Amino acid sequence: MKNDKPLLEFAQPPISQAQTARHLLHPAWSAFVRYCTELQHGEIELLKIQDGLPVLAEVTRKKVKFTR
Repeated sequence: MKNDKPLLEFAQPPISQAQTARHLLHPAWSAFVRYCTELQHGEIELLKIQDGLPVLAEVTRKKVKFTR
């Protein structure tokens, strides 16, 4: 009896939601999210959007907490 299954099967590692989101996000949004992540605490007062994509953050402030 012939078996059509391969001798070895390699399982694909599961893709996390973060990896999926990175693949779906436009590079401009990905850069903006990365900037926000690095900022941690702060404010963005003026964000320019063109054609639905972030283009420029003109005024940003970083907040630093000295207490927990």
